[in-house]
Amino acid sequence: MPNTTEISGVILAAGRGMRAYPKTKYIPKALLEVDGKPLIERNIEIMRDQLGVKKIIVVVGHYGNQIPEYLNQKNMGVDFSFVVQKQQKGIGHALLMVEEHIKENRFVVMLADEFYLDSNHRDILGIVDQGTEADAVLLFKQVTNPSLISKNFTGNIQQGRVRSLIEKPENPTTDLLGVGTYFLNQKVFQYIKQTPPSELRQEVEITDVLSNMARQEVVMACMLEGKYLNVNNTDDLNQANYLIREKMFSRYKVSVVIPAYNEEKTIEGVVQDFKSHGVVNEVVVVDNNSMDRTSEIAEKAGARVVLEMEQGYGCALRRGLDEATGDIIILTEADGTFRSKDVPKFMEYLKDCDMVIGTRTTRQMIEQGTNMKGLVRWVNVIFGKIIELLWWNQEPRFTDVGCTYRAIWKSSYQRIRPLLSARGPEFAPEMMIAVLICKQRIIEIPVSYLQRLGGESKHSGQFSALARTAYKMMKVILKYRFFAGIVSEIQARFHTGRFVGK
Repeated sequence: MPNTTEISGVILAAGRGMRAYPKTKYIPKALLEVDGKPLIERNIEIMRDQLGVKKIIVVVGHYGNQIPEYLNQKNMGVDFSFVVQKQQKGIGHALLMVEEHIKENRFVVMLADEFYLDSNHRDILGIVDQGTEADAVLLFKQVTNPSLISKNFTGNIQQGRVRSLIEKPENPTTDLLGVGTYFLNQKVFQYIKQTPPSELRQEVEITDVLSNMARQEVVMACMLEGKYLNVNNTDDLNQANYLIREKMFSRYKVSVVIPAYNEEKTIEGVVQDFKSHGVVNEVVVVDNNSMDRTSEIAEKAGARVVLEMEQGYGCALRRGLDEATGDIIILTEADGTFRSKDVPKFMEYLKDCDMVIGTRTTRQMIEQGTNMKGLVRWVNVIFGKIIELLWWNQEPRFTDVGCTYRAIWKSSYQRIRPLLSARGPEFAPEMMIAVLICKQRIIEIPVSYLQRLGGESKHSGQFSALARTAYKMMKVILKYRFFAGIVSEIQARFHTGRFVGK
């Protein structure tokens, strides 16, 4: 006898996510993250917090073992059980598979690959409790773009009651987009069994099932508030990240990391420049065995000084990234070549990606007298194009692999951290490659580049130094693409799925 008071939950997470490739190369789409949290986890929180669901059945399929592994190690206050859909036969088939597992008369179904922000799912309970005797409640979102409806479904709604559903209408006559949340009762299983497969896909379409149900039962409509996205591809995922980061951006803490070796002549001005910027919360100077007063001057200027005894530019940057407490970490140089005026650009583009890197290739933004010309410039451009070619499926666009003025989310850095081992200037391209391996997004933006104060660059000031740096960079690129590619891809699988380094 079904329980008539409690509400159980069903999450449908068996899809392959082919349109989201390559992000779904090693993980199911349900585990793709928005601002560091998987889509499926966000929807489970909606069920738990807004609808009071305590038991959830998850239908898994493609890479399905990863979903139970992830959810079972989370303490979410929900009891999970899992059903495997071995053959991809659509939502209707997936839903029918849970019939024998649902003990409650009422249950809510959500698609795992949809994103909601500031939603009003709790209003479903208000509709049910109004004495409507609803057998189902479907959510609809008012939209201004009719093409969204043409890709999904809409409904014929009269006085709050759904009379029928229209799947992918060519010319929508309404502005209501149907979304993937369905509040149902046990009657739906009979309608699934009675609904024939569609001619196009030979699958029992959930819209056909619910449309048939609406003609004979009481099916009510609930208007969805807040932001909503059906995450089909990487563009949708990027948009979801942008929406939540834009909302939360003022709450994020920003750290600036400055590696330094014998920079007593310039460190004070650089620290003061970045520390005085309104969005910066802390400046971390990593002293890499300086033999002058770098640490003393940096500390007096207001920086938090960290000592890194292992010599090397990459060692200092890693230490600074590890030590930084901000949600966002900005890397810059101690020699005065970069200015804080570019920080707002980094911040704005970070809403839309995992790492932003600067490029010193815009001629109008390069001060006369810098070393960013001739051979130095072309070496950076060529290496950028090599990385583009070798990781072409990620669609990167690079023109300056050596620019260390960049910004990254702390959570993104933690994911790539185990892949980072470079000790010298080759750390810059290694960091970029690690982000690509972990299927994260990089955007390159033009930055101002000023003449270096305090002598020549240690890495590119002379031809011999430039040659050594170029050799190290090429070695790192080849290592990750050819010699350690398999290991790196395996590591990326786990990091993108959040099973390591959480």
